[in-house]
Amino acid sequence: MEARFAAILSGSQSRDEVDRWATRTMLDLEGVEVDQAVWWALGIFTGIDLRHGPKEPYLHDDAQVDEWLTQFRERCGIIG
Repeated sequence: MEARFAAILSGSQSRDEVDRWATRTMLDLEGVEVDQAVWWALGIFTGIDLRHGPKEPYLHDDAQVDEWLTQFRERCGIIG
């Protein structure tokens, strides 16, 4: 999950790619017990490619993605 946040911020993966990956992963994990922090991040990733309108900025900018990365790390106990 951490790598996906970093990939979006670095531009090595598009938001659309991460959204599609997260959607497939959530479907694959349906009925499986999943760590809450992982499920939370997957929920963030599904829809991370949403925009205000066609050719408009993303609903959530890179600063928000960076904040979500920090929150993910906190949820995992990586940082306190």
